[in-house]
Amino acid sequence: MFYHLILATFTSPINITTTPISFFWMLPLITSIAIIYKTTKLKEIHPLNFIREIAFLFASIAVFIVVTALVLYTASWLILE
Repeated sequence: MFYHLILATFTSPINITTTPISFFWMLPLITSIAIIYKTTKLKEIHPLNFIREIAFLFASIAVFIVVTALVLYTASWLILE
């Protein structure tokens, strides 16, 4: 019976609005991408080095997304004004 609840979450998606607070929904996704990518790319995993690499990749992805969003917002504002 429990698997029906899990499958039901894929058939009824959550509503993510277009407010600035909705950017926080990207944080778990970026975290999982950084962990999985660094797990597959590092030859030896040492805890401190692993956490440092994940934090750097997380920050670089988040900064890139925010800068891209600001550039696109500015470009659309300039075009529409």
